[in-house]
Amino acid sequence: MQHTSDINQIKSISQLVRVLGFPAPLHPLIALVDYKNVPIDMFPKGQRVSLDFYKISFKPSFKGHIKYGQGYYDFEEGGLAFLKPKQIVFPPEEIESYEGIALYFHPDFIRNYPLGKTINQFGFFSYDVSEALFLSAKEKEIIANLFSTIASELENNIDSFSQDVLVSQIELLLNYSNRFYNRQFLTRKAVNHDIITSLDKLLSSYFEEGNSLKEGLPSVKYVSTELKLSQRYLSDMLNTLTGLNTQQYIQNAIIEKAKEKLSTTNLSVSEIAYELGFEHSQSFSKLFKTKTNVSPLEFRQSFN
Repeated sequence: MQHTSDINQIKSISQLVRVLGFPAPLHPLIALVDYKNVPIDMFPKGQRVSLDFYKISFKPSFKGHIKYGQGYYDFEEGGLAFLKPKQIVFPPEEIESYEGIALYFHPDFIRNYPLGKTINQFGFFSYDVSEALFLSAKEKEIIANLFSTIASELENNIDSFSQDVLVSQIELLLNYSNRFYNRQFLTRKAVNHDIITSLDKLLSSYFEEGNSLKEGLPSVKYVSTELKLSQRYLSDMLNTLTGLNTQQYIQNAIIEKAKEKLSTTNLSVSEIAYELGFEHSQSFSKLFKTKTNVSPLEFRQSFN
């Protein structure tokens, strides 16, 4: 088992570029790194790395995979991956897997801009790397041009407009990424349909096997862990395809199960609430009425 001492914590952009063997960055809070110029042995093999800043990795093409956390990201198609501060990454295990360009920027770089307050709305910074963004040829061209524009700006002499321009370019990159993720949710319908089917089966089994009696209501954390997806990715995917976030989707499943019990059993409302995992029957009745516009008893009476 690895301990915190095994983690190499990189606290600043200047420290990062020094570790990578580059000269000091032109701006202390942002850097663009082309990994073809980075020696593979910069970190001991297997050592975990924690960055105190954001990272956006762009790989136009790729052979191999990179380990992030406990999972691997297959970059063969090329694409974008996002890391927020304090996430743990592993250096690649094979030299051929060290490819692509990475944009690093410190939270302080955007702190006094609107992006500093809205960056958490870009959910993909909370996705697992296995949920990275795969890009079409046209999308790759757009992203490559944005990275090229950022590189050109960083190569210019820093002036009073540099930070404004760079922050706007980062925001444009994130907005395009948001658009492309939405496209990915829609174009990979077969894969996402399988995820939704698995979610339905998971929730059905949860109630049928009596887990709600032992564990209470199914949680977002529980279903995302069982499906091996990050909470944010699952919620964003469901919202794109169904209009519901994960919590709302779970609540709908609870209501459907409640309707089944109300219409096919003689259990009291309190007993049904208990079987579904509610601590208080009032909470169940409130949720039921919110979702159906009738109380549990009114719903039952409609079958008599």
